[in-house]
Parts: sequence; C-alpha cells; structure tokens
Amino acid sequence: MSVATQDVAAQATDPRTPQRVRHEPRRRVLNVKQVDKLAAHMIRVTLTGDLDGFKSLGFDDHIKLFFPDGTTDAEGKPNMLGRDFTPRRYDQAANTLAIDFAIHDAGPATRWAAQARPGQTLNVGGPRGSFIIPTTYDWHLLIADETGLPAIGRRLAELPAGTHVVVIAEVDGADDEIDFDTKTNAIVTWAHRNGAAAGEADALARTLAKLTLPAGDYYGWVACESLTAKALRRQLIADHGANPKWLRAAGYWRRGAVAVHEVHDN
Repeated sequence: MSVATQDVAAQATDPRTPQRVRHEPRRRVLNVKQVDKLAAHMIRVTLTGDLDGFKSLGFDDHIKLFFPDGTTDAEGKPNMLGRDFTPRRYDQAANTLAIDFAIHDAGPATRWAAQARPGQTLNVGGPRGSFIIPTTYDWHLLIADETGLPAIGRRLAELPAGTHVVVIAEVDGADDEIDFDTKTNAIVTWAHRNGAAAGEADALARTLAKLTLPAGDYYGWVACESLTAKALRRQLIADHGANPKWLRAAGYWRRGAVAVHEVHDN
C-alpha cells in the first residue's frame, strides 16, 4: 500500500489523522515587491510574479529558495544553493508570496535577505507536497525557535476563530518577539536564550516543563534545532501525555550541518 493510500485509509478511520498531498513541482523566477523588518532578526520578503497555480495547503510546507554561493560555473553563471523555507502567506488575489527569514547566521540565505531590495529576482521551487494537520482537536500546541516562527504565524492566522492554542517560542530576547495576527484564543509564552547560542540552550524544554497544559486531546507540533526537537518529542510523550500519532517534531536545522530538515517519528 502506498503512503498516499495509507493516509487516505487512516483519514477514513479517524478524521483527525493528518494527510499528505502531493503537488506537481515547478520552478519559478519571482520578483521582490517589498521588504519589511519584523523584529531584530526577522525579515519578511514579499515576492510577486509568475505565481499562477501555486499551491500550499499545509502551514509547515516547504519551498526551495535558490541563492548564489559566490562561485560561477564554466559559463560564468552563478552557482546556486537551495534552502528550505516556509511559504508564510500566499495571497492569490494580490498575487504575492511572503517569506520570513530568520537572520541567525552568515549563510547564503541570510546574506541575500539582508540586502534584498524591490526589483530583485529570486528562484523558487515547490512545494512538492503538503502535510495537512486537521484543526478538530480540543486544542493545539506549537513549539519552535526562530526558524519555526513563520509556520507558527501561518498556523495562527489560518486556524478557526476561537481555537485554543498554546505557543512556546524561543528567541534570543524581547527584541526578537513578533506579533501574531490571529483570531484564535492563543496563549504565547516566549522563551529567551539571553545570549546563549541557538541550539545549545534548553529554554524550550525548561519553559515546557513549567507550564500547566490544558486537558483534552491535542496535536503537538515542534520545529527547531534537530536534536532539541527530538528531545522535546520525548518530553511531550513522557511528561505531557502526547499521543505519538498526533505529534510532529521536525529539525529545521542542526548544529554543525547545513541544509538539514529532519522529521522525528520516534
């Protein structure tokens, strides 16, 4: 039985089971329309152009952005590096796609976002598919560091009004906190590293341990440094009654590595 068939069968048994949907991959060249600074280390780049047929059904979908790596090929054209990003907001009527960049290192994505200006172009691919998490739980738990904040922001914007949500978000300090536009009943707790290196502090784990979580069935979603995400998954199952079937923990990056995206299922 294929993965897609298994997902459909599971959905028929339990409507709260997440579904995977595949999309036809496509490469586009988009234009920068606007650049906004959201926080001390967060920049939003709004793109426009050939967005016909763009489809993103899951709040934590990934598209591939391609950036010059500073070298050229035999024909003198720049060599490109691909990095995964969340499509923060696609507005079909306005023909725009917003991408939020966490400025946390000196890699190609950070260098590009720091100098991005209207009129520049960016190569975009995907998304190849969507992981659709139903909204019909008693409440939702969202945990992330800076790299997962775009997905959290999108989830809070898309969940039905009145949905109960608990958010734990790690940033360095108060200047990195962002405002979430939402109609949900969201309780947001910021966990500050206070100068500690990203991925080395246990701010998320300590904050989670101190919280009294609501009763009822919930879906837990975690996105941060890979080893941290794996540890938080274990903590949620052991200490907070998380159902492993209703828990998604992803490593959006890993200390000492580049271009990492890992999903932890155990």
